[in-house]
Amino acid sequence: MIDYQPATRILSWAEEDRPREKLLLKGKAALSDAELIGILLGSGTVSLSAVDLARQILGSVDNNLNSLAKLSVKELEKFKGIGEAKAITIVAALELGRRRKAAELPTRQSVTSSADVFALMQPHLLDLPHEEFWVVLLNRANVVMKKVQISVGGVAGTVADPKLIFKAALEHLASSVILVHNHPSGNLKPSQADKDLTHKLREAGRHLEIPVLDHVIVTEKNYFSFADEGIL
Repeated sequence: MIDYQPATRILSWAEEDRPREKLLLKGKAALSDAELIGILLGSGTVSLSAVDLARQILGSVDNNLNSLAKLSVKELEKFKGIGEAKAITIVAALELGRRRKAAELPTRQSVTSSADVFALMQPHLLDLPHEEFWVVLLNRANVVMKKVQISVGGVAGTVADPKLIFKAALEHLASSVILVHNHPSGNLKPSQADKDLTHKLREAGRHLEIPVLDHVIVTEKNYFSFADEGIL
């Protein structure tokens, strides 16, 4: 019979190995993901230190912080030693990281390629468990005037109302628009509904003299451009 000994408590570690003290002595970059999450947790369980508990949580998502950011408060609470307060702390910290990434982008950015659209919109769509539809409004120089969220849907789709899309474009006197939505599944292939909607919106834009320059499908790590594929 294997005798499992309780994990060593953080307070019994050498001072330079404790996460908080290590951060002060060596800087934040010296800490592992588990140690940083351990600081957020503050405490573990009778048998697990806060860092061990953090390692357990990270292990459940293959040590992928992007996957961790997709866990809900209720899903985090399934781990022994994680109550509502600790779960909320983790979710809040990861959301701050996502917002920081979005805030690093310039407010007035020129769009010259589908890669620019991906870089512009991925921070807004990263980690979402549902689909969202956005429109990027551009001026005559292809500088971003505004990014507008049109709709929020479910896991498999969302509704994009042409009236709302072109209402936003007309209100801001946009010269052209780019359509963007995400696929939480990671599948980049556009559905027939995606193709039909793109054709419908392209025709509406042509009549209003507000051309649809592209429709970009965004996933966690990649994108699909209707314009690049020649199907716009």
